[in-house]
Amino acid sequence: MISREPIFSIRCELANILDLGAAPFGHRRVVNILGGPVTGPRLTGRVLPGGADWQIIAADGSADIHARYTIESDAGALIQVDSKGLRHGPPVVLARLARGENVDPALYYFRTVMRFETAHPSALWLNRILALAKGAREKNAVRLEVYEVM
Repeated sequence: MISREPIFSIRCELANILDLGAAPFGHRRVVNILGGPVTGPRLTGRVLPGGADWQIIAADGSADIHARYTIESDAGALIQVDSKGLRHGPPVVLARLARGENVDPALYYFRTVMRFETAHPSALWLNRILALAKGAREKNAVRLEVYEVM
């Protein structure tokens, strides 16, 4: 079961995709994170620049996602985020995403499991939860609605 409403949302600007090509364990890409706002009833702040999303793209176009980045809350907490997930969909939809088109997120699957780590007293609760994010990819950004796993 997950929370009924998102505990927070992220809209994060992304750098252009660094395509490393077909490596021994899959087609590798890195997407550097530029930052963006974090808003919601349980957490507000911003994603700091400097994180990245390391991806392996399968032959069918699906993406195995592993992102690591830092959120700075409005209360001054620095929160390490470790997010692992999956994005897949029909080939025509994935091709549109690859071209940078805005695509209705209902047409593809984009979910990540999130863990958090912080030492700041205002955000210690994040150390003790798992979260599930529902994502949407934009041309140079990602949007995540983050729900607590109960």
